[in-house]
Amino acid sequence: MIQILQAAPLEAGNEVIKAAKSGEMDQLIQQVITMGMEAGKSILFAIVIAVIGRYAIKFINKLVARMLERRNVEPTVQSFLKSFVNILLVTLLIITVIGTLGVNTTSLAALLASAGLAVGMALSGNMQNLAGGLILLFFKPYKIGDFIEAQGVSGTVIAIQIFHTILTTPDNKVLFIPNGPLSSGTVINYSRNEIRRVDFTISVEYGTDVEKVKSVTLDLLKSDGRILEEPAPFIAVKELADSGVNFTLRIWANAADYWNVFFDTNERIYAEYNKQGIKFPFPQLQIHQN
Repeated sequence: MIQILQAAPLEAGNEVIKAAKSGEMDQLIQQVITMGMEAGKSILFAIVIAVIGRYAIKFINKLVARMLERRNVEPTVQSFLKSFVNILLVTLLIITVIGTLGVNTTSLAALLASAGLAVGMALSGNMQNLAGGLILLFFKPYKIGDFIEAQGVSGTVIAIQIFHTILTTPDNKVLFIPNGPLSSGTVINYSRNEIRRVDFTISVEYGTDVEKVKSVTLDLLKSDGRILEEPAPFIAVKELADSGVNFTLRIWANAADYWNVFFDTNERIYAEYNKQGIKFPFPQLQIHQN
């Protein structure tokens, strides 16, 4: 009887402990479920914001592009501004999505500022390119569509972005040139002026009538409507070379016609000189024997 009375309190205590443990477990499970639901809502909300944000960025980019076109903003400025606006919007979207996930954006901003300082020091060249892009945008040494020569390469400008200027070469290669060196180096813009001078060196045999060469050449030039009358074409003896007499010919044409005029004039001079009996020289060596 005494043993039965002693066992009863022990069993009752065990039941209480089991009940307490069971209640704690249920409470813990409930907390985990609640936290999971809240986290799931945050993740789902962040995904929705990211998807909507992407479409919003595309819409805003198109809106900005149409606004710039309606206001007749230069293509150079359009390219730079559209690139800058897109980067800014993407950055804002990333910060918004991170904030939706429950990350403290204030701490994040401080972290980004510190990281930005470190990255800025590591990528000081890109900061120079950014500053160079702003300088190019302000002073406008070239614009989209211009043919330029810089940093040992040449090509047609197709885009001016925040960090780079993009060129296409005559043989259809794409060049990415950092804006920093472009803003501080020498840039030759072949498209800035509407007209350009086309220079030739023409060689004829010794003994050729100088006035005939001038007359035939100037008459030939008059028949080409692409060659401008003002400034007038110029031809004169340049030097008495080893094998012949060299003439300098200078004519003016629209910048867009430069290469066509250059090649066509060379071909027409060759054909006309042969027709008129004007001989071209070739290297000669005279040997005198005593």
